[in-house]
Amino acid sequence: MKIGTQVLVRTYSAGVHVGTLGTRDGKEVTLNNARRIWSWKSANTLHEIALRGVGEGSRVSEPVPWVLLTEAIEIISVSEEAWANIAASRWAK
Repeated sequence: MKIGTQVLVRTYSAGVHVGTLGTRDGKEVTLNNARRIWSWKSANTLHEIALRGVGEGSRVSEPVPWVLLTEAIEIISVSEEAWANIAASRWAK
């Protein structure tokens, strides 16, 4: 996975995050402009989120400048369509 790529990361215990890949060293990943996807609608798996984004009623956090994830177990490339969708998402009420 290339540094600077938009990715979705599933971790062992910290949930699902999406952001720009900053660094990767084994299971340790730094994401820049990172959001946590707390819950989602309109996607069966993380693959659909990475391809199309999330649906209405999903819970996606505001971005933080960076996050260090120490137990990354899956890294998926995110499409431009999904990136735009997730960046526009807000925490559902």
